[in-house]
Amino acid sequence: MSETPLIAIFDVGKTNAKLSLVDVAAGRETWSVRRANAVVQGAGGRELDVEGIETWLLESLRTAPGKERIAVFVPIAHGAAAVLVDLEGEILAAPDYEDTCFDEVSAEYALLRDPYSTTFSPSLPHGLNLGRQLFHLQMRRPELFGRAAHVLLYPQYWAWRLSGVMASEVTSLGTHTDLWRPYERVYSGLARKQGWPRMLPPQRSASDRLGRIRDSVVAATGVPAACEVACGIHDSNASYLRFLIDREREAFTVVSSGTWTIVMANRGDLRRLREDRDMLANVNAFGAPVATARYMGGREYEAIARGGEEPTIDAVVDVMSRGVMALPSFASAGPYSGRSGRIESSADLDGAQRAALATLYSTLMTSLLIESLGSAGEIFVDGPLARNPLFPRLLAACVPVGTVRTYAEGGGTRVAAHLGRERAPVADVPLSVAPLRLPGLLDYQANWRHRLEEK
Repeated sequence: MSETPLIAIFDVGKTNAKLSLVDVAAGRETWSVRRANAVVQGAGGRELDVEGIETWLLESLRTAPGKERIAVFVPIAHGAAAVLVDLEGEILAAPDYEDTCFDEVSAEYALLRDPYSTTFSPSLPHGLNLGRQLFHLQMRRPELFGRAAHVLLYPQYWAWRLSGVMASEVTSLGTHTDLWRPYERVYSGLARKQGWPRMLPPQRSASDRLGRIRDSVVAATGVPAACEVACGIHDSNASYLRFLIDREREAFTVVSSGTWTIVMANRGDLRRLREDRDMLANVNAFGAPVATARYMGGREYEAIARGGEEPTIDAVVDVMSRGVMALPSFASAGPYSGRSGRIESSADLDGAQRAALATLYSTLMTSLLIESLGSAGEIFVDGPLARNPLFPRLLAACVPVGTVRTYAEGGGTRVAAHLGRERAPVADVPLSVAPLRLPGLLDYQANWRHRLEEK
């Protein structure tokens, strides 16, 4: 058996958490396990299940094959999340951004936010602006907030739980938080006025190694004491980094899918961003702003498909010929949030047809966002939508410019290598996607867009 070192990737999404072991030398994932995440009820409302996730993580590490070869641990996690910790390291709060309690302070919070033109962070519902979470706790739960010494962004929370070292990192700091001005690379006026920067640990790069893994983790899991922990990164930025490594100076677009479908345009023009369409500037691993548009694609797909069947070409053709159409929005965020999603002419759809409708909806929404960013160059699809048998081909047929490409499963090895500061394997080879040019598809797309404007 090979004795080459492994990198452990711990990816905490909103819906699932996944632990993977990656053999960088071989350029492949050797093992992985995942769990569905839950929301728990805390003293102050809905919270992320950080205790349950950590228990699962330690048990998974304990039984992982090859754990004795793990040299570096890389945390990855979703945005709009932070954990408040006191001076003794006690966890005080891990708010869930979907908790509606944060809307209670929206009016007073709106008066304090920096202009969109400086943060490129749109005003979002619930706690999707991290600043609104902090403001709510500060105003509505001052006794708890007063005990908080540290605000740990979610990837760096896990880095701290593993290493004992606290840090902040710019990809999570710049993800619609209202806390960061990406062009100036400074904290927002809101953050400074409220005194939050003193609670955020010093900034480190995503690939910085913070230190060795805690002795308690070694004892609980059998992972080598010499294993080091990287600072970590926001999940969509990890997907984007995979393509950025070799193409920093090129125009290209990444469609990162999961709970959210996030479209990021490298070298995109931030002047095209519209706050009312949930467009924003993410911040990449090197600190540069990235023009971004998104919708809650995974949630919306599930709401329409209502099951796990795969779409077929025949089902897509049948859905279009019957005029069945899904119109946004089926989730609480995105360019058409506030509208009530509906499905027209949907009687008697079977499972494959519902999956076809969900795939068509995802295609039309994604192509609309790509065009709204004025994207140019190649379009890379990553995540679950890349594994949908029809989505990449339908997208290739619906976008006016740009070649759509996907990558082989497990092709994130180069990101693991970059973040783990290991020698990178041979570059991933993209797979070009042949457009699925179905009769009536472009007419269906035009009609769908026309219906959007009728609302």
